[in-house]
Amino acid sequence: VQLQASGGGLVQAGGSLRLSCTALERTLRNYAVGWFRQAPGKEREFVAGINWSGESTYYSDSVKGRFTLSRDDAKNTVSLEMNNLKPEDTAVYYCAADRWGGSYSAASEYQYWGQGTLVTVSS
Repeated sequence: VQLQASGGGLVQAGGSLRLSCTALERTLRNYAVGWFRQAPGKEREFVAGINWSGESTYYSDSVKGRFTLSRDDAKNTVSLEMNNLKPEDTAVYYCAADRWGGSYSAASEYQYWGQGTLVTVSS
């Protein structure tokens, strides 16, 4: 599965962005999707995950209450709505997928990865 992450950009603190993860040439139906991010000089970290059916979501403590995952299988897209953004949210955001997967937080659980989209939050 080839994934494409999009929607990144520059936003002021307190603002919002919506990231999208789309599968190219294949459906995302029945795939769990996770979002991870990597800030300069830091390790990649889990942000949010949604299981293959969309019934279960899981968020890191740092984004809980601010970020919301949703999936639209008809549009072949999983979206990450990011509100009340903070400068510490600045990172390259990656989406990943795993067939029949849960809302995993471990990167090793995901088989397919997109190329990343840059989110920059200015103070």
